[in-house]
Amino acid sequence: MGNDADRRPLVLVLAGTGYGQQAPLLWWTSEIALAAGCEVIAPRWQVDDAAGADPVGFVEAAVAAALGDRLPDLVVAKSFGCFALPWAIRHEVPGVWLTPVLTNDDVAAALAAATDVHDAIGGGDDTMWRPERVSGTAARLQTVDRADHSLQVPGDWRRSQRLQADVFDVVERRIAALRTPMTTD
Repeated sequence: MGNDADRRPLVLVLAGTGYGQQAPLLWWTSEIALAAGCEVIAPRWQVDDAAGADPVGFVEAAVAAALGDRLPDLVVAKSFGCFALPWAIRHEVPGVWLTPVLTNDDVAAALAAATDVHDAIGGGDDTMWRPERVSGTAARLQTVDRADHSLQVPGDWRRSQRLQADVFDVVERRIAALRTPMTTD
């Protein structure tokens, strides 16, 4: 996996529909990965009616086009980008899933089957964050109290900023683990 040419870990960053690569959660994720010496691939897309009709197929095609025959070492995805969850589970690619659309059966089933190399974070006031739909998952689930689908607390920018810093801690921990050399006995 990753960038075999120079051995840098490869981090795939996937946007939401209205939450692009320039938005705080994804912008800082890319900055954390770059600062750690990772390669970052962050495809941009326009979600149209066809993409909305088959979000899993749309995201999987966009991921294939962005990666070619490579697999990333980590995926960090926001909302619509979390439609990559079934692909990540099939390819055993770890992920940090920010506000996954757990009202979608494909996403919920994939997260339910996830191992402990996955983190999923959603807002307590986000109607699409339905952790009860993935009971039994080995993924680490975190509900951000009073946060909405952007992982913000409406009307409280300071609390929103602090809560998002906690999200960046999760991302940083996952990225740091990519840089830790594997040891064999």
